[in-house]
Amino acid sequence: MPRPGLAAKENEPDTPQDMDLRELPRAVRAELRSLSQETAEIVGAHLLKAGELVTSDPQLAYAHAEAARRRAARLAVTREATGETAYAAGEYAVALQEFRALRRMNGGTEFIAVMADCERALGRPDRALKLVREGLDAQPDFNQRVELRLVEAGTRLDQGQQAEALRVLKAEIEASAGKGSRAGRARLRYGYADLLEQSGDATGAERWFAAAAALDTEGETDAEDRVARLQGIVLDLDEDALAGDAPEVDAAEDEDGQQGADDVGDTAADETPDVDTDPEPDEDEEEDADAEPDEDADAEPGEDADADAEPDGDAPAPETP
Repeated sequence: MPRPGLAAKENEPDTPQDMDLRELPRAVRAELRSLSQETAEIVGAHLLKAGELVTSDPQLAYAHAEAARRRAARLAVTREATGETAYAAGEYAVALQEFRALRRMNGGTEFIAVMADCERALGRPDRALKLVREGLDAQPDFNQRVELRLVEAGTRLDQGQQAEALRVLKAEIEASAGKGSRAGRARLRYGYADLLEQSGDATGAERWFAAAAALDTEGETDAEDRVARLQGIVLDLDEDALAGDAPEVDAAEDEDGQQGADDVGDTAADETPDVDTDPEPDEDEEEDADAEPDEDADAEPGEDADADAEPDGDAPAPETP
């Protein structure tokens, strides 16, 4: 019979078996050492499984994280895992509760952006914007500021303030030109492009998605796919049809017949739409790698194009409402 507190609750997922807890980050393993060995093994297994499932099955990941939290609620790592998986699963009230608990336990401001986004998702824009201002006043690092600005823009959009949402992101892009991580700058441009597309500016959206894709070397966004979609280069393949048996070929087919088939393949390849792709830059050209296409329409007189120049296009910066 399990010890009190270790028995699974109804509808709780079974404790994962054969999990190698050495795969957990060292900081997590350090927190687990405050538990009994039996409890640590159960909590660690649920945490590891939650991390594996958070992208593919967030609801089940949340269930595993909750199972870990129920057995070790005083550990920050279980509250963080529950908050993150609840957020991924769309359980915003639960996520907000867990991030608030984490903030009380650890202090700090690293969860303010996601807390603000939870408030936004719960239909409380004023609270979301208040948290954004609080986070910005704390002088966060670049990546945290990017997340705060994205939440702010999304909240403004929810309130019907599309021009202000665009202004927020455009101002942050200009203020952070050439600064901060490539991933953060890519997210800013992606968010701005997404807003442009929603506003009906497909041409501007395409250029800014391309700018995001140039910075997103790790493929954290689908910027390249968004560019392709806007350009009309979308391949919708029927995998079931492709998986069928290949047609039988007459054994008597001669070499000329085979050459004809090869010619057909060459012709199809030649008809593929041309797509301009820039090669990865040399190390000496790192600044140019961050550069987006030249922008003449919005450039100030005498302003040189820098590494984060605005993309080409006729889409002017939105006016402040």
